[in-house]
Amino acid sequence: MARRYPLSDALQAFVARTRSYAESDPSITAQRAAYERMAAAFTPPRPPGLRISELCLDRLPTVRLYRPTDLPPATGWPTVLYLHGGGWMLGGLGSHEFITAELALELGALVVAVDYRLAPEHPYPAALDDCLAVWRRLRNGSLGEPVDTSRLLVMGDSAGGNLAAALCLALREAGEPLPCGQALVYPALGDTQTPSRNSCADAPLLSRTDLDACLAAYLPHAGDRRDPLALPLRARDFRGLPPAFVAVAEFDPLRDDGERYCEALHEADVDAEFFPGVGLVHGALRARGVEEVETLYRALYQALRGFLGN
Repeated sequence: MARRYPLSDALQAFVARTRSYAESDPSITAQRAAYERMAAAFTPPRPPGLRISELCLDRLPTVRLYRPTDLPPATGWPTVLYLHGGGWMLGGLGSHEFITAELALELGALVVAVDYRLAPEHPYPAALDDCLAVWRRLRNGSLGEPVDTSRLLVMGDSAGGNLAAALCLALREAGEPLPCGQALVYPALGDTQTPSRNSCADAPLLSRTDLDACLAAYLPHAGDRRDPLALPLRARDFRGLPPAFVAVAEFDPLRDDGERYCEALHEADVDAEFFPGVGLVHGALRARGVEEVETLYRALYQALRGFLGN
């Protein structure tokens, strides 16, 4: 018998609405189309005061840039590189516009969304390679907007949280400049059978079966699961990484991933704020107006402003 999770009425309604877009056809094409329909249903109209453009550059994934219509600061834009969730298999430039557009206005920042290559057609390390390539172009100022490289951070949710953490590890190992902060929301960081994978095995919107399928698509080769750039909790050394904000959802098989990552950062003397996501489910960033989700947004924006010195 499936466990009954004690969600608020508002969050139960969000779960039901999200599930109404589920697709019975298991093909990746059908699943991607269903995900895009769901994402569009939760994406508000683009707000005024925002300039949005796309860039298609050689040897880079397409990126979408969001920034206020104001003139950039003299030092360049504070910038957020946003890496979307979707199990490494779903999503794209439009699927997370519900948050990327808002981030740009709330922070007075440039937000860069990355249309990285998706599994299973492009397994690890394709997505990470794409994200690193965009990061490096951002830092060298070749995406057409002036960037304040001292105020450049990375953020991601779910699979995007994995990529954000991996990007920080990869840059540290390469001796390259690091982001001023990393913000991870219900990130997928390991593959061990943690307590939350068992207690939340049939959780709403992400079950353990769903999670295992995503990991299998992204990491089809067993050896890759030992690579910290694939699963950042495999890292042996977390010293010198950027300060972090890590939010999890209480009713999510991934809950322990984020908590363990924060613990590892603390042990390495890295500043890390942990948000426990009481009452939340995976994917709850889309549930605007729900009080427990608004609590998450308030903590998130406070952390992001702190990273950017706003």
